Amino acid sequence: MRPTSLDDYVGQTHLVGKGCILRNMIDSGSLSSFILWGPPGVGKTTLARIIAGSLKREFHTLSAVSAGVGDVRKVIESAGKESLFRTGGAPILFIDEIHRFNKAQQDALLGAVEAGTVVLVGATTENPSFEVITPLLSRCQVFVLKSLEAEDLRILLHRALEQDELLRSLPIELREDDALLRQSGGDGRKLLNILEIVVDYLKASGGPLIIDNKTVSACLQQNMAVYDKDGEMHYDIISAFIKSVRGSDPNAAVYWMARMLEGGEDPLFIARRLCILAAEDIGLANPNALLMADACFRIVHSIGMPEARIPLSECAIYLASSPKSNSAYMAIDAALSAVHADSSPAVPLYLRNAPTSLMKDLGYSDGYKYAHDYPGHFTDLEFMPEELRGKVFYEPGSNKHEENLKAYLKACWPKYYK
Repeated sequence: MRPTSLDDYVGQTHLVGKGCILRNMIDSGSLSSFILWGPPGVGKTTLARIIAGSLKREFHTLSAVSAGVGDVRKVIESAGKESLFRTGGAPILFIDEIHRFNKAQQDALLGAVEAGTVVLVGATTENPSFEVITPLLSRCQVFVLKSLEAEDLRILLHRALEQDELLRSLPIELREDDALLRQSGGDGRKLLNILEIVVDYLKASGGPLIIDNKTVSACLQQNMAVYDKDGEMHYDIISAFIKSVRGSDPNAAVYWMARMLEGGEDPLFIARRLCILAAEDIGLANPNALLMADACFRIVHSIGMPEARIPLSECAIYLASSPKSNSAYMAIDAALSAVHADSSPAVPLYLRNAPTSLMKDLGYSDGYKYAHDYPGHFTDLEFMPEELRGKVFYEPGSNKHEENLKAYLKACWPKYYK
C-alpha cells in the first residue's frame, strides 16, 4: 500500500502541499540534502522514494542499523564513478534511522554531501540536534513530519480495504473506525498492522467480517504484547514522560516510563533524557538531581534490562519529586543570545594571561586582583567585557537552595542583584 506519487501521498501538507517548501524543491528539480524528522509510520521512507521517482534520480538506501562505514563509502564511490556518465542530477542516498550512525559513519558522508556527489536524505525519529553531528547537520535542511491526523488515517484505511488485493476480495464490513484510529496513534504503518491483525482474527473466528470498536479492542487485547513491542509510539510518550517529571507528578512519570519499557524502548534513551531534564528543569534547585541522573545512566549501562527498570524508576520518582528551576538553562541561552548578537567584545587586559615579558609590558594581567587575597575570598572586580557591564544572565529561581545563592550574590554584587 506504499504510494508512489505525491498525489497519493497522505499527510504532511505543510511540506508537500502546493506552494510548500519540499513540494517547490521537487517541482523545480533543485534538490539539496535534508533530514526528515518525525515519529514512526508517517511516511519518511515513502516520501524519499517518491522524490527519487519524481525526479528520476538513482536511489540508494542504507539502514543505519546494519550498515557500516564501508557500506557508505561503497555507495559514494559508485555514485562518483557513475557521475562521469550521468546527465541528470546526483543520486539520492537514503539512510533510514540515521541517528543510529556513530560519528565515524556520519563523518564518512561529509565530503560527498559537500561536493554534491550524492544528495543525502536521512530519516530519524530522534531530534537531529542531539543525534546528528554538527558539520553534517549544517549541510542539511531539517523537515519535521507530524503524526497523521484522523482524516489522514481514515484515507489510508479505506484505501487498503478498497485496493489491497486480499482485503478487497473479502466481504469486510467497516461499521466503526474509532478504535482503529485511536490505537494507531497517528502511525500509518501501525494502522495497517492493526487492520491485518483484526481481519486475521475475524477470519479465524469463522464469523462475519464486521469491524467495530468492540471487535478491535477484543482483538488487540490478545495481541497487545507482541504488537506494542514491535512499534511503541515513543515519540509522543517520551514527551508525556518528560512533561510529567517536569510537572512534579511521579505517578504519571512511572506510568509513561512503564509504557516505554514495555514497548521495547532502549533504557539508555530514557536515562539520557533524565540527565538532560535534571540539568534543564531542576538544575540549581537541587544539584544532587544531576548526580542522581548521571549515576542512573551509568548503572543502566552496566546492568541492562530487566533490572535497569528499578534505578530508572528510582531516578524518575526522585526527579519528579524534586523542586524545579530552569535558571541554569535560561542563563546559558541568554548568554548565547548575547554572543550571537556580538561575539567580538575584547577580554579586558587585566583578565588576560601574561606568560611572556612582552605581554606584561603591554599591560596583560595588570590590575588583576586575586580573590583569595581579600576578606571573604571576594573582591569587587569587573569580569565582563566593557560593553556588557551590568548584564545579568543568571536570575536565581524561587527555591530554598537558590535563595541561599541569591543572598550570596546580593552580598557580592549589590549593584546587579538588588
